[in-house]
Order: sequence, then structure tokens, then C-alpha cells
Amino acid sequence: MDQRPDSDETAQPQPPPAISPPTSQLGAKPPPAKVIIRFKAVGNAPILKRNFFKINSALKFQAIIMFLRKELSYKPSDPLGFIDAITMTQFVYISSAFSPAPDETIENLYRCFETEGQLIVNYCTTAAWG
Repeated sequence: MDQRPDSDETAQPQPPPAISPPTSQLGAKPPPAKVIIRFKAVGNAPILKRNFFKINSALKFQAIIMFLRKELSYKPSDPLGFIDAITMTQFVYISSAFSPAPDETIENLYRCFETEGQLIVNYCTTAAWG
């Protein structure tokens, strides 16, 4: 007779299967410290001489509105990104689709809506979309 022990007794205990990260985190890279913003004029809005700028990703979207107003030499009464306490009217959009809240972070907008490594910001003097 063969005196070999059963293979079950000598088997090494198997470690538990590795837990994989959620699919939303696979391949996700951290956003850059500075984000490339591409401004596109819509309708009769004045065109910027330079339409690409780098901006700190930790800032709020309000910083983009203020920066754009400064670049266009707009007065507070001019209708571009003007925040009215009653109507909350603003004419600055992300990717020709929606106007984010002024307190939304640029990092979050970039993470969700970046196109070819840049965040596209459309601006106009009258309501254009939604």
C-alpha cells in the first residue's frame, strides 16, 4: 500500500481573492494642477485675442467668469456672466451644453467634461442654450 498522505491535508491554504477597485477608479488619473481652458465666443460676443489659458484647477467656476470679464474689459453692468441675485442669469457655458453653478470647482468640471485635454467654455452676451 502506498503511504502517501491525502492531497487535501498537505494543500496550502489559498489566500482570499484580491478585491479590485471600482471600475470608475480603474485608469483614473488625478487632474492636473492647472487646466487648459479654451474660450469660444458665441453669437455677437467679442472674440478674445488668445483663446487658450491655463488656470488653477482648485479655483471655482466664478474665477473663470471674473477672468473672462476682465479679459473682455466688461463693466459690471455688461451682460456676460452677470450674477443677478434674483434671476441668477449668466451666459457662460461648458461645452455648449449647460451653465454650471459659480461655486463648482474647475477640477470637477474638467474631470467630467474635458475634451482633448481642455475644458471648453462658451460665452455670449445673450442666452444661447438652456
